[in-house]
Amino acid sequence: MISACNGSDSAPKSDVSDSTFADKSDQPKPTNTKLQDLGPIVSPVPEVDPRAVAPQAVQAGTRPYFLVDSMSDGPLKTKLKSCADGPFKRTDFAIAHRGAPLEFPEHTKEGYEAAIRMGAGILECDVTLTKDNQLVCRHQECDLALTTDVLSNLELAAKCSIPFTPAQSTKKASVSCCTYDFTLDEFLTLKGKLAGSNPDATKPTEYLRNVSDKRTGLYSRGTVMSHAQSIALFDAAGVKMTPELKDVRLAPGSTRENFIKQLIKEYRDAKIDPSRVYIQAKKLDDVLYLAANERDFAKGASYLWPLPSSVTDDRLADLYKQGVRTISSAWENLTDIDKTTKKPIPSKAALAARKARFELVGWTMENDYWLTKNGDDVYEMLDVLAKDVGVKGVFFDWVGTTSYYASCMGLK
Repeated sequence: MISACNGSDSAPKSDVSDSTFADKSDQPKPTNTKLQDLGPIVSPVPEVDPRAVAPQAVQAGTRPYFLVDSMSDGPLKTKLKSCADGPFKRTDFAIAHRGAPLEFPEHTKEGYEAAIRMGAGILECDVTLTKDNQLVCRHQECDLALTTDVLSNLELAAKCSIPFTPAQSTKKASVSCCTYDFTLDEFLTLKGKLAGSNPDATKPTEYLRNVSDKRTGLYSRGTVMSHAQSIALFDAAGVKMTPELKDVRLAPGSTRENFIKQLIKEYRDAKIDPSRVYIQAKKLDDVLYLAANERDFAKGASYLWPLPSSVTDDRLADLYKQGVRTISSAWENLTDIDKTTKKPIPSKAALAARKARFELVGWTMENDYWLTKNGDDVYEMLDVLAKDVGVKGVFFDWVGTTSYYASCMGLK
């Protein structure tokens, strides 16, 4: 039942063909290596503080009230105001995008715990690989210089694929630090920070300092997590899980199939019921592999697809016939703006997908783009996605906003 997102969530999506998502890896063609041939898969699972994740009253926080108060008078505002005293509940409609990255570093224990407290029913771990072939939660393989403190550790910084090069009068600073540059043990020593960089930096520590003026650095030094650690945390909290199979650099001799098997193995090792797992994939072949080989996990899998305005009924019918059941797409692809009222309405593509029996998931709201908008923009869009498009859930960077709405509207 779920969806995911990419790094440019706020940018309008264009009409993109399936070939856009083809694997662009320049790795040599893999041999038929089996998963067990790649060595042990060992990801230390931390002790989980039961106080941090035990079932508790959902705390929607102050932001929903701020947004509702800023809305224009009308039926939607009246309804949302009537729910000010709660109670608020956990719902699958509220999907935490990488945790709570509006304020907390993404893919960190602290961000996940914040999302759990705000009522997220489903939480996301974007899955990439380390140097020793271990699964970790990170949106992109090579974003560590943007999302962690790796450049503050000289020993680790020296291992980055592209070492830090200071800015010059005619050139911006450059660096690239990837999960595959480090072992799992090394990765777990890093601390998460809000995504950002200073392109004019002349020193590595200066490169780390830039944070959007719409966000805060108060919750930096977050605890980064392996995929297995995220499973343990989410399981203890009783929430569902939506890992995304990212584009990864595979170990020599490995295959994409090995990567998928490794991810599923960690859920099985943790004895997680497949009904609690919603695997996301941008590669159609990944979804089709699940449909053919992992039917229990395929039931909730979603195809991350732009759902172009030019989509045809035949294309949708073909996807359904192949085994795709859920399409996860950006809110821009699922909605349009009425030329007369200037209000959001369902897109023709979204309505066509629903008619073709697909379930839909939307992403991502409450990122930087939405911070320039008011309560009308946020809650009117969410209302259309929920009631008119009929999405199963929406990814949010601050899931308390969703929990308030979902609880008020009686969504599950």
